[in-house]
This record gives sequence, structure tokens and C-alpha cells, in this order.
Amino acid sequence: MTYLLQVDFKFEGPFGNDLTNAFTDIANSINKEKGFIWKIWTENKEAKEAGGIYLFETKEDAEKYLDMHTKRLKGFGIIGIKGKIFETNEQLTTLNRGPLKLTKEKRDF
Repeated sequence: MTYLLQVDFKFEGPFGNDLTNAFTDIANSINKEKGFIWKIWTENKEAKEAGGIYLFETKEDAEKYLDMHTKRLKGFGIIGIKGKIFETNEQLTTLNRGPLKLTKEKRDF
């Protein structure tokens, strides 16, 4: 079973390409986190929100990452951080083509 972590928060920017340029180093560091499988970065410029959807191998890895990431975001002055962890239903997710069964080889960047 894998675990999905949903994180969102109010964010004044940057967005789009400026976000990519500003956070590439952080994105690369996320790839090295224990149990990390993938992340989808989310942003909504109009609502001034950002965050991400992550997939981890274990609940403990997701919890540890959420704790570290919350501290990092607070260090950037971001408040109102919301994080939720969910178990994934692999059978239904697979039926809808969700990428839950990536091997280590497929996720090495």
C-alpha cells in the first residue's frame, strides 16, 4: 500500500515559470526523501494558493516529510499550512490509471 500526502497553503507567488526557477533546487531535494515516489506541484495564482500531492511508500515516511516540510515552509514565512495523509485504494486507482506501482528504476531521475 502507498500513502498520498496532500499539502496546500496560501502563497503570494511566484507562479508558473518563476516558481519553477525559484524552486528547482527544492524539487531536486524532494527526490532524495526516504520513501518518496512522486509529487504533483499545484498552484492557483488567482486564489493565491500552492502546494502539492505526493506519494510515499509508507505512512511514516509521509508523516516525517510533512513535519520537515511544514517547518521549512514556516521558515519561508508561510502560514496556514494544511497537510493530510491518505491510504490509497490501489485496485480502484489502478482501474482509473493512477500511477501507484512505479518501481524504483522508473522513479530515479
